Amino acid sequence: MTAALPIRQVEKPWGMDMLPAPFTAPEGKRIGEIWFEPPAQLPGLLVKYIFTSEALSVQVHPNDAQTIARGLGRQGKEECWLIVAAEPGAKLGIGFDAAISQDAMRAAAMDGSIEGLMTWHTVAPGDFFYIPANTVHAIGAGVSLIEVQQNSDITYRLYDYGRPRELHLEDGMAVSKGEVYALDRWHDQIAPHETRTLVDGPLFLLDHVAGAPPAEMAARYPGALLVIPREGEVEIAGEKIAPGGCGLAGGIAEVRFADNGVCLLARACADGE
Repeated sequence: MTAALPIRQVEKPWGMDMLPAPFTAPEGKRIGEIWFEPPAQLPGLLVKYIFTSEALSVQVHPNDAQTIARGLGRQGKEECWLIVAAEPGAKLGIGFDAAISQDAMRAAAMDGSIEGLMTWHTVAPGDFFYIPANTVHAIGAGVSLIEVQQNSDITYRLYDYGRPRELHLEDGMAVSKGEVYALDRWHDQIAPHETRTLVDGPLFLLDHVAGAPPAEMAARYPGALLVIPREGEVEIAGEKIAPGGCGLAGGIAEVRFADNGVCLLARACADGE
């Protein structure tokens, strides 16, 4: 069995025809997402790259309790973003400038003014954001990022800039929080060669590692984990995984890290499996 996860390139009208290295878009294609197929050992975790030339919809995701209550199974979605490239002035919209009521949010979604009520953060490579379920958010144009998320396809679009796609106003309003995003809690800036824990549960773990992880960090990965090289190759059970790929290891002992490499490590927690 190969360690490298299968890759799926997804065309999107808001995607890019010129992707940041090491990716290349097929001629005439606008690639918006690159997915790594979740392995059977970690079915609840999805890793993908997102590339935007236009703003994505204003949207929100439910949590597990909300989807279970609706009979949809465990389909909640919490996610996080690590910015890998950004055009000048590129922004992310997360939460609101001030608390907003459900009625006011609904009206703003219907007339398009919701975009102006959101808080927009100018981003640069190394910016990291965790997006809890129920947080209203949008990715602006000119952003390339790595997204690690619960493996769910439930997205409720609240506003889509007039594009002819379905909106989900009733479902979205039922799970949206009209709150200010807790930037001091959910945002960080990661240096290119820094070792740091980015997410410490309860749904999944995510660590940014330069070289080999220290012993206390490695101990967090006794079983199956995903390895996402950012600089330099890693080896998983003797198989090389280069930047732009994602590999599955049965345990941290199977991974050989490059001394000058940088990668992300991820696994689901018991609550996120």
